[in-house]
Amino acid sequence: MENEQWRTRPAGDQWSVAECLIHLNMTSQALLPLIRDALGKGRDRPVFRSTSARMDFVGRLLWLAVTVRLPIKTTEPFVPVRVQAKDTVLSEFNALQNQVIDCLSAAEGLDLGTLRIVSPFDSRIKYNLYSGLRIIPAHQRQHLRQAEQVVQTLRTTKATS
Repeated sequence: MENEQWRTRPAGDQWSVAECLIHLNMTSQALLPLIRDALGKGRDRPVFRSTSARMDFVGRLLWLAVTVRLPIKTTEPFVPVRVQAKDTVLSEFNALQNQVIDCLSAAEGLDLGTLRIVSPFDSRIKYNLYSGLRIIPAHQRQHLRQAEQVVQTLRTTKATS
């Protein structure tokens, strides 16, 4: 993908491919410290899994919202304000993905249903860590699909012009 396409919005109110990935990076940067803190609490006290973890009510609602692609406006701190170079964003995306994977490994054996995190999007919303770890990939799939749609729209527009 050329740098011009990377930055191009298909419409004024839609994000570019760059903005989709920058948003995911911003989200991971906000979530990772919260996840690590919860994991630390889980290691500090004997909170080991006795049964299978389940999403709590709030977590399930959020997971469903991103899974069924409900249009939810993000909060201002997670709206990309400037587009960075493609290589920089992709490198950061890969590094953050590896950190999320490391957190999944660190969660092994802990009771993820009792450990809680506060949403970085809205401090009034809390959910269990298991829900958070299920919401992350669902949210990422949503924005990666959005980026794929942008690419398709730009290709179609270019082919018809």
